[in-house]
Amino acid sequence: MARRSLTNNRRIYLCTYDVSDDKRRTKLFELLKDHGEHVQFSVFLCSLTTTEVKRLGATAMEIIHRDEDQLLVIDIGPDQSDWTANLVCHGKTWSPSVRSQII
Repeated sequence: MARRSLTNNRRIYLCTYDVSDDKRRTKLFELLKDHGEHVQFSVFLCSLTTTEVKRLGATAMEIIHRDEDQLLVIDIGPDQSDWTANLVCHGKTWSPSVRSQII
């Protein structure tokens, strides 16, 4: 049996996309929805491991057209960090969803 690390190796990624085709946009939306929290129209916050972010990118590249579409994935930092302390929100208040981990 393989040993599991007790350390949290997840990081928060801000994912945002610009996809011109409705069908591809819907597929990418569903992919990101399966991996994170939908926070705005084309913006998601995802808690991912290095392997998961690579798989997400590879799957996204199967969906989008390289010359027409774009997916930006920005590493915000470790999952346990209080990155929201650096967040400035103008207009309607945003607060992160309460996430729980089921083991």
